Amino acid sequence: MTSERPQAPAEVEAAEQQPFYIPATDSPTRPRRTLKHGDTFAVVDSHGDIGSSAGGIDGVFDNDTRYLSRLELLLNGMQPLLLGSNLRDDNALLTIDLTNPDIYFEKRLILQKDTVHIVRTFFLWRGTAYQRLGIRNHGNQHLRIHLSLSFGNDFADLFEVRGMRRNRRGKSDTTIDAGAAELSYAGIDGVTRRTLLSFDPLPTQLDRGVGTYALELAPGARTSVFLTIDCNAASTPSRPRPFFRGMRAAFRERRAATQGATTISTSNELFNKVLCRSRADLSMLMTRTPQGLYPYAGIPWYSTTFGRDGLITALQMLWCDPGIALGVLRRLAALQSSGDDSASDAQPGKILHEMRGGEMAALREIPFGLYYGSVDSTPLFVMLAGRYFERTGDLETLRYLWPHIEAALKWIDGPGDADGDGFVEYHRATDQGLANQGWKDSQDAIFHADGRLAEGPIALVEVQGYVYAAKRLAARCARTLGHTAMAAALDDQAAILAERFDEAFWCPAIDTYAIALDGQKCPCAVRTSNAGQVLFSGIARADRAVRIAEQLLRPSFYTGWGIRTVGSDEPRYNPMSYHNGSIWPHDNALIALGFGRYGQMRGVERIFTGLFESATYMDFHRLPELYCGFRRSRGQGPTLYPVACSPQAWSCVTPFALISASLGLEFAPARREIRLRNPRLPAFLNEVVISDLKLGETTVDLSVRRHANDISIQIIRSQGEVRVSALYS
Repeated sequence: MTSERPQAPAEVEAAEQQPFYIPATDSPTRPRRTLKHGDTFAVVDSHGDIGSSAGGIDGVFDNDTRYLSRLELLLNGMQPLLLGSNLRDDNALLTIDLTNPDIYFEKRLILQKDTVHIVRTFFLWRGTAYQRLGIRNHGNQHLRIHLSLSFGNDFADLFEVRGMRRNRRGKSDTTIDAGAAELSYAGIDGVTRRTLLSFDPLPTQLDRGVGTYALELAPGARTSVFLTIDCNAASTPSRPRPFFRGMRAAFRERRAATQGATTISTSNELFNKVLCRSRADLSMLMTRTPQGLYPYAGIPWYSTTFGRDGLITALQMLWCDPGIALGVLRRLAALQSSGDDSASDAQPGKILHEMRGGEMAALREIPFGLYYGSVDSTPLFVMLAGRYFERTGDLETLRYLWPHIEAALKWIDGPGDADGDGFVEYHRATDQGLANQGWKDSQDAIFHADGRLAEGPIALVEVQGYVYAAKRLAARCARTLGHTAMAAALDDQAAILAERFDEAFWCPAIDTYAIALDGQKCPCAVRTSNAGQVLFSGIARADRAVRIAEQLLRPSFYTGWGIRTVGSDEPRYNPMSYHNGSIWPHDNALIALGFGRYGQMRGVERIFTGLFESATYMDFHRLPELYCGFRRSRGQGPTLYPVACSPQAWSCVTPFALISASLGLEFAPARREIRLRNPRLPAFLNEVVISDLKLGETTVDLSVRRHANDISIQIIRSQGEVRVSALYS
């Protein structure tokens, strides 16, 4: 259970409370490790414990509920010493090596440190967390030791773990029976949730909060203790598989998920490790849903279906894995709103923002059961559908999606543009919803040049670009399906939007686009990275694009580690903030793709280099959700953001998007052609080899080599007819 938060002294002014804010109240005393399978994820500390060290959000979670909040291993009542921990390259298994400290009894040393070796192994499989303790006596004397596992649970909703307070909760209970402990919670939503802890062999003693083993080990002897933590045990038709059978099944599934996938290897072994971890993280976040595989947004806060995150992840991976887009489009089409509901910001045709499965969502204590408060998910859905068809030529899927595309377009021109001014705006329907509904959704993210927060309805700059791209792409799809009049109308609307957009959003005084128009149609004339995302959509004039690229590469934005979200000379700039000066890898990836679209390849190279070098300093070479926007200093790595998700879907695929931006990859399935437009490799890459790149029924292996400022392309292998060309402009 959480303790009461201390009250601030009366003379101290309280900070403004922001809804759904994720607090950081303590620094982690041990690094955290994450595992995920399906809708279950686990956060443990570096020792493999849960809830035994400060500063973490530990637990085993399933469907937005914590099913285990405490698990602590003690040896003769003392915490073991950490030797090291390793996460398998495919994220399937966490292995932790521990040993005993010096143990005294009545001031006499009875067990010298480093005598007992404990290998603690974790994995997740089908709603169950598996743990094995492998224990070996490396001493030359017979040992008698006590090993204990303390356990407990609060069945907290994820939003409680994030810091929200509740006025009432259900009732918890613990039952001990035949070597197992059942923890249960009768929720006020009428649902009983259960956690079953099963020990093998049976503990010497098992009570309501601890299982204890009295072990005797001869010199060189070893033994094992197994524990399974079964989430929602009552709904599971059979008991979990034994440890080793479950582990082999988990390994097989991970291997099967990547068979036949496009792979990338390079001349830089460190970058290869970044790519390996990125692909493994994406594979872990991919979750089977009724409509297909979907990339859950991130661990720990966003391990669920998010519209915007899934769409942008799919767009970044479209060149090498269009199957991700197929799953995202089918799931979001199935969840597309068909009616009005102000409590969830739903309107007909609108695409989902997020969904939640915990008790608080069921009781509508939070609005996120099925929540549609996202202004960009709907145009991004149309945009992804159009790009998916261009990438694959999959006419069957286009026909299936077409009614959903039409519904989304009606929302864009209808409720999405409530005042009829031609721009899509947002304004939350109730005070419970998100105040800001673009990707920068912090309460203070949209503001004027004097620092005043913008008042809605708000038209975001990048969203108008998404609408422009959506209509251009929808027009091509409509033409393919024989809807010629509709195609012509969409093209006309896109052209008019581009012209009006430039007039309304371009700010000569700051030489860039305003981040937004407020409810009075006044530009928020602030220099931000949002202007870079405008280039990704293609709505910007070519001369504007050049100036934006130049600005984003100046020291006020480019830190050496990437591009900040807000320029350092702007009000509200704070390099430690969530959205007002930090560095987001996915934001940089979209900017790089926009730079490539307008031929700004020097900018692509600088972004690529900065993010790669950032990843080399990160734990497991993993790019997190975001990191702080401090300038790069010689001999120091980037500064981490304390509550960033890691892994995060749109961050872990950023290296793949940067490869696409560098090579300028384009696909024409009808002509069986792959084009590289203005290809260029950064200085840290001499060669990139892309294997099993698919275009329709054709598969090709490509090698791209750098020669000073030029590149060469070689087709290593092809299965089927394909043409590969390089274009320069």
